[in-house]
Amino acid sequence: MKHFSDKPYNDLPELLPDEKYWKTIRIYEQVTTASRALAELKGRLSAIPNPRIFINTLSLQEAKDSSSIENIFTTNDRLFRAFTVDSEADPHTKEVLRYGKALIDVFNVIKSRNEFSIELIERIYRNIKDEKDSIRDFPVYIGNDYMRIYTPPCCKDVILKKLDNWITVANSKSDEIDPLIKMAILHYQFEAIHPFKDGNGRTGRVINVLLLSACGLLDEPVLYLSKYIDEHKSDYYRLLIEVTQNRNWEEWILFMLKAVEETSKHTLYKVLSIMELFEETKKKIRSEAQEIYSFELLETLFAQVYCKYAFLVENGIASRNTASKYLSRLEEIGILEKEKVGKVFVFKNKGLYKILKKG
Repeated sequence: MKHFSDKPYNDLPELLPDEKYWKTIRIYEQVTTASRALAELKGRLSAIPNPRIFINTLSLQEAKDSSSIENIFTTNDRLFRAFTVDSEADPHTKEVLRYGKALIDVFNVIKSRNEFSIELIERIYRNIKDEKDSIRDFPVYIGNDYMRIYTPPCCKDVILKKLDNWITVANSKSDEIDPLIKMAILHYQFEAIHPFKDGNGRTGRVINVLLLSACGLLDEPVLYLSKYIDEHKSDYYRLLIEVTQNRNWEEWILFMLKAVEETSKHTLYKVLSIMELFEETKKKIRSEAQEIYSFELLETLFAQVYCKYAFLVENGIASRNTASKYLSRLEEIGILEKEKVGKVFVFKNKGLYKILKKG
């Protein structure tokens, strides 16, 4: 313990393609279960006409859960309101919003390039932290002034060498290792390298989503492990340390595979719940307010929890005056709830908010 906590762990072993520590029956059984759950989620999403309507709402949930792990807290209501009206965000909510935007930004990058680099990793960090600095060139430690738990490698030349190894493994197209096992191993290694002064956990959790996309396991950024990690935070940190101290890879990999399985099931349930509400809302508008119905309006109502007049105008659905009438009509039939945020009126999709509030 003393070795890892009192001085930089520059002896952190590099990842080697031919290592076999993941080849255990327990891991193979769990990877099969996790892969099946993730494949079902991907398959169901591909059958939905516009799965992108989920991106804003689900990425905000991920941003909230991932930030919560780092003791950066906001509420669902503050987050959804601030996404609609920027001026209403407190500092913590702004930081969570930046995480959500960073996730969407780099997901689009990895979809087009399908390759990891130092520049991409730094881009994630800078977007999350809203800072311009890069790979650190000074020592840091994990813990507090009374107890140091772990001191990552130092300094910049050492970190860059270890990141080069990380990137080589991340970009490898070898079929030798299952992509989900690879993600688990790379997540540990990134957290152990700890390349930035702050925000490493959030950066690493964004990278998890990108790895799944790069391996063809996700078409849209809708699977997020932070909820599971937050709910099992003590195990998460304990198992990270056990890999460092004892190279206990099996339990760590099993934990991450279980996270994929449980999160896939949870996300699928949420997606199906939203789609059921989507269809119910469509029927309700058609039966009670047919004069304002359009599919574009329906999609706008589900692209985020709170809607405002400008969204309808920007999407070419209605003029400013007509947008006011449309949203007021939807309030009358019980789909939306009007609220005032600062000087702006917004309309909450009550059913969608209820689904997302459950976590």
